[in-house]
Amino acid sequence: QYRLVSFLTGKARRLRQAKEEAQAEVEAYKRERERQYRENEAKILGSKGDMEKKIAISTQAKIEELNHSVAANKEKAVKRLLSLVCNIKPELHENYTASLVVAR
Repeated sequence: QYRLVSFLTGKARRLRQAKEEAQAEVEAYKRERERQYRENEAKILGSKGDMEKKIAISTQAKIEELNHSVAANKEKAVKRLLSLVCNIKPELHENYTASLVVAR
């Protein structure tokens, strides 16, 4: 009976030790995966910051180009609008002339 008890306690000890070793392996694997994740996250977020800078520079260049275009064509556009607005040709509305024909 003593051998059985000592066998069971030895087996329980080995099982406990195996469980602890497995837990340690799991923790080590988890730490490694978290480290890899943080590295990848830093790469992605770093490139995201670079893309934001490139987009901001590109946007600023386009805004400056549009401002230059507005400055160059503003006078021409205002003259065109004024010529269209001031070029008035008074005419009778088509419905008004039709009502004159019907009334006769």
